[in-house]
Order: sequence, then structure tokens, then C-alpha cells
Amino acid sequence: MANASTIKKNFNIFKTRLTTPPGSEEEALPVEEDRPVTVVIDTPASKPQVSEETKPRTTEPAKPQTTQPDKPPAASTQTKPKTPTTPQPPPAQTRDRAIYFANVGSDGQILHSKVTRKIPVSDSPMKDALNVLLAGPTAEELSRGLLNLIPKNTRLLSATVRGDTAYISFSEDFLFNTFGVEGYVAQLRQIVWTVTEFQTVKDVQILVDGRRLDYLGEGIWIGSPISRQSF
Repeated sequence: MANASTIKKNFNIFKTRLTTPPGSEEEALPVEEDRPVTVVIDTPASKPQVSEETKPRTTEPAKPQTTQPDKPPAASTQTKPKTPTTPQPPPAQTRDRAIYFANVGSDGQILHSKVTRKIPVSDSPMKDALNVLLAGPTAEELSRGLLNLIPKNTRLLSATVRGDTAYISFSEDFLFNTFGVEGYVAQLRQIVWTVTEFQTVKDVQILVDGRRLDYLGEGIWIGSPISRQSF
């Protein structure tokens, strides 16, 4: 029989187990050297083998991109348009006006002296001329010996024309001249000559704080209009 050797061999193993005391069974078993042993590793049915091709790949989470701050735009090399300039107003129109100051002659007498000033054109040219007179001579005019004998701090209060008479009102400072009679005469002459340069004015009525007075200083009459012929 083809399996006789195998049956005989199995019988001997069985016989050996019966005659071998317990604990020494493993030592008595013959070792089959000629029969190759195939080791089969069973794979659990619940865990099918996954080939390298079908094995899902672990996808790493994408790293958040770092947003770079916006760089300032590069300076433009183009020429910037020029800012339109605001048109300048035309220069104020002026008109030459005659102003009268005083000076001392070689004989010691006080005289009047005419200067020409450029005064801006306005609706009250007489007031403008009188205010320039009260401001006094310039440094260059002082160097030429010109003086203002109208008392210091005198203010012009009003200037109006009625008919051919100008009514000029000054503050009370006008009443106090430190140069005596000649000083009073000189201050009146400065005002009368300056105001009568206007062609429509023939004479001047002097007022102090809007009031008409009879005399200025030591008996100098100012109770009526004064003209150039009054001196």
C-alpha cells in the first residue's frame, strides 16, 4: 500500500505515547526532518489585507499660509502735478495825497511843510489823510527836520463835509499843546492845509468830542470855520 509506511510510523508514535510516562512525551517524539513544515498565518476575516496600492494615504493637513503684509507701493518716479496756486489779488490802488507837517525855519519861526503820501483809495479819503497826518512823519522826513505839532495821542473821531465846510472832531487830547501859542497855531495850520487840499473844501470847523469850542489854548479862536486866509 502506498500509505503503509505512514500508517506504520503513526502506529509507532501512538505506541510510544502509551508507553512513555507523562511529562516526557515531548522528548520521546521523533522529529521528522525530511518533511518540510509550512507555516500559514491566517489573516482574520474581519481585517482584509490592504495592499500598498490600496492603502489609504494619510494626508497631512495643509499648513496655513502666512499672509505677508502688504508692502507700501514703491515711490512713483513720475512727476507729481503741481498744486494750482491761488491767484493773488491785485495790489490796492493808491492816490497821492498832500499832508502838511511843521518845521522850524532858520529864524526860529514855525512853518508848514508839504509832503506827498500814497494812500490807498477808499470811500473816506479825508479820514485816511487825517489819520496819516496824526501818525506823524516817517524816519526819513524826521531826518529832514519835519515835525508833527498836533498833541500826541490825539484821535480822529469823525470827519464830514457840509457844503464847502469840513467838520472835523478830535479827542480832548487836541486841547493840550506843550509848545504854547505857536504850537497851537501850527497844529491848526497842519489840519486846515491838509483838509483844504480837497477841492470841495474851503474851510474847516474844529470840534472836540463833537462839541464846538470858542477858543483853543490861549485865546486862539476856533468858534467858527477856519480857512487858510485865517492865518
